[in-house]
Amino acid sequence: MKNFNRLHMSVLAVLLGGVALVGCKKKEEPAPPPVASEPAPMAQPPAPMPATASVTGVDLGNAVGADMRVTAPMTTFAPKDTIHAAVATATSDATASVPAKLGAKWTHVDSNQTVNEESKDITLTGDGMTNFQISKPSGWPTGKYKVEISLDGNVVQTREFEVR
Repeated sequence: MKNFNRLHMSVLAVLLGGVALVGCKKKEEPAPPPVASEPAPMAQPPAPMPATASVTGVDLGNAVGADMRVTAPMTTFAPKDTIHAAVATATSDATASVPAKLGAKWTHVDSNQTVNEESKDITLTGDGMTNFQISKPSGWPTGKYKVEISLDGNVVQTREFEVR
């Protein structure tokens, strides 16, 4: 019976030691409950891009119609012709009004002299036409010329022509 008690005592000691180890084991902290946060604000749609303007074409001629378009595009003019530059414009949103500054710089290429320079503050809406013109009653010197069309200070189209 003595061995039986020793065996019980040994088993009891191992069990108590195991319980003691389990009892001393550091308990893991339970995960904190989720904090109720404010709902995310509704995403605002991005602000619409402001409408932009562009020059879509330039025609030169010696006459324009009621629609301000050149009646017969040409690149060679007589010395006493009135020379028209019909500038076609468009806006990215056909219903938006876009303030712009259109300019025309006329240059006699052979002498590198500016013949005329003009700008117009306009409001563009959809497709449109703007007309610039130069004339010289005493006649233009023969030679090569060019007109540079600018939009808001940036040259966007150039056309070369000749006076014979």
